[in-house]
This record gives sequence, C-alpha cells and structure tokens, in this order.
Amino acid sequence: MDVIGGIFVFWLVMSAVKSEEVNSVPSCDFPAIFNFGDSNSDTGCMAAAFFPMASPCGETFFHEPAGRASDGRLIIDFIAKQLGFPLLSAYIDSIGTSYGHGANFAAGSSTIRRQNRTFFDGGTPFTLEIQTAQFNQFKARTAKFFNQAGDNHSCRRQFPRPEDFPKAIYTMDIGQNDIAAAINRVGKEDSHDVISDIVQHFATQVQNLYKEGARTFWIHNTGPIGCLAVTMHNTHNPVAGYVDQNGCVNYQNDMAKEFNEKLKNTVVTLRSQLPAASLTYVDLFSAKYQLISNAKKEGFVDPSKICCGYHEDGNDIWCGNKGIVNGTEIFAGSCEDPSSYISWDGVHYTEAANRWIADRILNGSFSDPPIAITHSCHELGSP
Repeated sequence: MDVIGGIFVFWLVMSAVKSEEVNSVPSCDFPAIFNFGDSNSDTGCMAAAFFPMASPCGETFFHEPAGRASDGRLIIDFIAKQLGFPLLSAYIDSIGTSYGHGANFAAGSSTIRRQNRTFFDGGTPFTLEIQTAQFNQFKARTAKFFNQAGDNHSCRRQFPRPEDFPKAIYTMDIGQNDIAAAINRVGKEDSHDVISDIVQHFATQVQNLYKEGARTFWIHNTGPIGCLAVTMHNTHNPVAGYVDQNGCVNYQNDMAKEFNEKLKNTVVTLRSQLPAASLTYVDLFSAKYQLISNAKKEGFVDPSKICCGYHEDGNDIWCGNKGIVNGTEIFAGSCEDPSSYISWDGVHYTEAANRWIADRILNGSFSDPPIAITHSCHELGSP
C-alpha cells in the first residue's frame, strides 16, 4: 500500500473511531444557554438599547419586528430550538423577558476589540469585553436574587439556578465587524498584526468566562464577508482575480480566512490552557460558502440579490427606510418571497438561509471536533 493509500485508510479508521465515540456518549443535559456575538445573533439588544427594528423585519416568523436583523429567526434561534430551549431573551431587554434558560448578550455591530466609533456612525458600546462583563453581573445578581427569593418559585423560574451556570453551553459568534473594520483600513496598518490582536482579545474573554465557571463553548468562526450581497451587488466589472467564481471579493474573504485560521489555532491552545473545558470550533465560513456556491441548486436565487431594501442605479436605501429616487419617495420594503433569498438586507441572512446553515452545523458536520451540539459538553479524544 502506498503512503497516500495508507493515510486514507488511517483517516477512515479514525473517522469511524470518532463517530463511535460520538454515538457512545450521552447527550448533554444543558440547563441554559448563554450567547455572545454581533447582529448575526442579536435577538433584541440593540432594539432595546437604541431604536427598535423597523418593518418589514420579522415578517416571516414573528409577523412583526422582533429585534432581529432578518425576516425571521437567526441561527441562535435554531440552536435554542435544537437544545429544547425557548427563544433567548436579550439581556438588556426589560419587557416580557425570561432568563430561566439563559440569556443573550449579543448586540448588533459588536466587535471583539474596542472600536473608536459610536452607535451613530455604525459602532456599538457592547464589545465582547462588555458582554462578558454583563454576564458576570448577571451571574452574580442572579445568584443573589435566587437565594433571596426563598420559596417564591414563580420568581425562581425566571432565572437560572446558580448550579446551572457551569453546566450551561456558551455560544459565541463574533468577529465579522472586526474584519470589516480591518478591511476598511487596508494599507493603513498591518492586517496580520491586527488579526492576531483580535484573536488574542477573543481568547482573553474566553478565559474570563472560564474563570466564572463556563465549561462548554460552541465557537463559530466568521463567515465569508467578501460574499455579503451588498458587496457582490455593488462590484461591477472587476479586474481579473478580484472576485472568485461566485462573485465574492477575494481579498476580503482571504482576511476572514486568516482570522479563522488563527481563531482555530487559538481554540487548540485554549484546550490545553483550560483543561476542564470543552471547546468546539464551528466552521461557519465553509457552511455559508457552501450555500452561496450552491444557491440555485438549493432553491435560492442568485446570492448577490437582496430581499429587503432598494439598491439600484447607484441609489442605496436600506431595509425599512424611505428615500427619494428620481424625485419620488419610495419605501425600501421586502421581496415577494424571502424564503427564496439568502440575503435579507445585503448584510444579514434570511430565516430560510439561517435554517439551512443551522441544519448543517448542529450535527457536527462543520465542527472540530466533529461532534453534534447536543454532545458538545464531551471532549473527544485526539488521535
């Protein structure tokens, strides 16, 4: 048998061993989920803190704006459903919320590193550092309130028990806005150093959560930012090599890939530094790129097409806003069938696309180690 054949056989054997390990371990009985991220998983933070989402956001599932930058549910909503949880309430939202099964600290425009921007120029105060600080406060105040509640079980059901925190799953989906900021500064600073620094800041926050008792981490890498519909839609007559076969901007995706590679290496390092933790790295980039590459085969329109908003003849009116085109006021509403689109507003995905991606990542197909989210509290052995 030649070397390549031997390697292939070894890979098959190890894959079978991994599969057997997955099937032999019991499902994790997670009592709660705590999420950290940006607008890809924000279920109402920015809407509660600043301005509410405008119609037609939320039209597909909620039939009204529901704090999400989509026509319906996000990947985090499908994660919650898979784990048997109700939809996660945003930590900062005070109306009609329940935290009995966890809380969501994600906020639109959030970054891993601090950015010198405000909400009014596309920034947010809710960096990952702030989100973990909010979690620390939530954990401390919840424990105090839970103990003071005594036999008032109706109040207790609104919050996680103190013993739930180390048994919970901690999901993280952030970094896209950091890469976008780095792309905007190409040529002004060393992007390699910037990306390394972003990843180091991420590692610090994971370590801080670990110190607070977090043990199971489900970590998404960043998606193909060069394939965002708003970028693809506005790329006209590119020079050779600027875009790939799908129309995605190569150098932007290359920066996302570099971030993802360094993030994956950091997760490997964290496994050795945090021996009691289980850290699953999820290749969201590959899942999203697979959808974009096979859009028509999977029943979607061209991935550069945007469902909600007006982007024609140099006029850009964002989803749910009004604007003047050729002297006439128009409302930038949604397409007739959002379920056939990948992109909701040029940056965020539709519920149909989010569901498609969730269906493919939750079983562990894009994970390292290759383990389903329902089993992710178990760290598989390495070959």
